[in-house]
Amino acid sequence: MSTFAVMRLELRRLFVRPLGWVLGALTLAELAWRFILLLGNFLAMQVRLAALPSAPGFTDMAGVPLLSSLLTGGFIPFGFTELALIVVPLLAMSTLAGERGNGTLPLLFGTGQSATAIVLGKYLALMAWLLLWLALTLAMPLSLAHATHIDWGKLAAATLGMVLLLAALAAIGVACSAFASHPAIAATAGILLVLALCSIQLGAQSAGVNNGLINWLALPTHLEPLLRGLVSTADIVWFVLLTALALALAVRRVAAEKERG
Repeated sequence: MSTFAVMRLELRRLFVRPLGWVLGALTLAELAWRFILLLGNFLAMQVRLAALPSAPGFTDMAGVPLLSSLLTGGFIPFGFTELALIVVPLLAMSTLAGERGNGTLPLLFGTGQSATAIVLGKYLALMAWLLLWLALTLAMPLSLAHATHIDWGKLAAATLGMVLLLAALAAIGVACSAFASHPAIAATAGILLVLALCSIQLGAQSAGVNNGLINWLALPTHLEPLLRGLVSTADIVWFVLLTALALALAVRRVAAEKERG
């Protein structure tokens, strides 16, 4: 069994279990309704926007706000980013903790597959589901590309931010699942960790710290520039380091469990 065999097996489980279908249907329905409201607001302000020399366009008022609300100050809550903070830990909770609870994790160990291959296989399967979810979300603003002007650079930067966010959240979810004894514990730990990464910046700012280490550790510090169309190597490296660290911890935990038998 190879990494891709583990990936195919996990993908099959994701698409067979009702949780993935329910989460996908509910979140896409909410995002579709959100996009309709954003589009309606954009159309209602067309006359006033036309009188402004540098007025925000479709991408600024409907495309990017569809991807995030609270982190960008949107007037309608629960964008793709905010939903991902909850959806990803829920999907990732059973990747390893579920195998452990069902007693099937020793079967994976028995195939002779390394801990790295097991973790990466689970992770890649989860990322495939999440990227499909992102693609269906982006299809909403892209469906109007023929009828309006889209700032492709800004939308591409925001999309890159979403991919990096999903990669980091998925890695954190897999790591929590690797350490947890039950999927519910993994989901709770994952949600708390990602919420902590989002909220520590608020505490630092309330204390008057705006450029310290705590601000650098906060997720919004690196996500907000990408959502505004600013691509920085430092922000990309932050997401890559967070993803690599979480996956390394998951591999170490699985490897230790495999050695214990």
